[in-house]
Amino acid sequence: MMIPYGRQDIHQEDIDAVVEILRSDFLTQGPTVPAFEAAVVERLGASHGVATSSATSALHLACLALGAGPGDVVWTTPTTFVASANCARYCGADVDFVDIDPQTWNMSVAALREKLEQAERDGRLPKIVIPVHLCGQPCEMKSIGELAQQYGFKVIEDASHAIGARYQDEPVGNCRYSDIAVFSFHPVKIITTGEGGLATARDAEVADRMRLLRSHGVTRDPEQMVGESLGPWYYEQVALGFNYRMTDLHAALGLSQLRRLDEIVVRRHELARVYDEALGDLPLRLPHNHPDAYSALHLYPVRLCLDRIDRTHRDIFEALRRRGVGVNLHYIPVHTQPYYRDLGFSVGQFPEAERYHAEAISLPMFPTLTQEQQGEVVRVLHEELEA
Repeated sequence: MMIPYGRQDIHQEDIDAVVEILRSDFLTQGPTVPAFEAAVVERLGASHGVATSSATSALHLACLALGAGPGDVVWTTPTTFVASANCARYCGADVDFVDIDPQTWNMSVAALREKLEQAERDGRLPKIVIPVHLCGQPCEMKSIGELAQQYGFKVIEDASHAIGARYQDEPVGNCRYSDIAVFSFHPVKIITTGEGGLATARDAEVADRMRLLRSHGVTRDPEQMVGESLGPWYYEQVALGFNYRMTDLHAALGLSQLRRLDEIVVRRHELARVYDEALGDLPLRLPHNHPDAYSALHLYPVRLCLDRIDRTHRDIFEALRRRGVGVNLHYIPVHTQPYYRDLGFSVGQFPEAERYHAEAISLPMFPTLTQEQQGEVVRVLHEELEA
């Protein structure tokens, strides 16, 4: 049986929490969604929380709430899932990329600073920058926040991988150095709601705008209406919004899972320590742990030292899968995708991201990975890389 690279961890209390909602009066827009929002906000030390149908929808709402639109440009990293860039395109904004740091594999602060200097000369500064906490390791947010102050752009942390992570010993998602942080609760993430996302925001007006837009742009709040309320049944559509709401069913699962967040992240660190010790003598580059960061360890990627291996990246990847190790690759650089090539991007523009893609393999990493399974992953890696 294939050992997957990631999977959900569902306990009986999670099942009981969902069954309780199924037996209640509210399956969708009841009290559990705001309870989940409040619990996440409290856990992260944030000011406001907006639960959504996915992290992708949260990113879209975040861009809209910060005013991205035609004529604006949004920057993110090429080493991410396409949603980190697509969210700006949904708003009609242009997208550009900042190459990754060769050590952390997150957005390079040096490359960002250099690109901002050039953009200021060109009169084309970004409206929003979206750093991505790749694999759960926080970006250098203090430096990014200082650049945001200097150059006047907004910051959305794509923290899809990073609930439970810490930066400078504070929870990722408190928005100390950003305007909005977005989390994913997809089944392979740190905790899951089945499908779902959540955005934390520093500013109440931004959070209110996201709440309005996640539900069709419709409001029953007289203060948000254009006209006078005609009665308790009355509502107005005051903006063009979307159906991006989380349901009570999803939120109940998230509330239950959130109680185990620390336990889950600690278990991921235990697994990472085993990999660190067992793989250190192989021709691999292991993940770097930045001194300011405590990773959530959503993923454990390694990079093949191809100059020390008489085989290709694809050879190793396929050999591992043939032998039951369900490795994956996170991610193909966004700028090399056909859609973005059609917008004018090309291979060679962001060389660090392309080198990462040419060498990276994500190893199995999830809380229920057993000692025997992890031992098998290590054994197969040794046999394939020492051959």
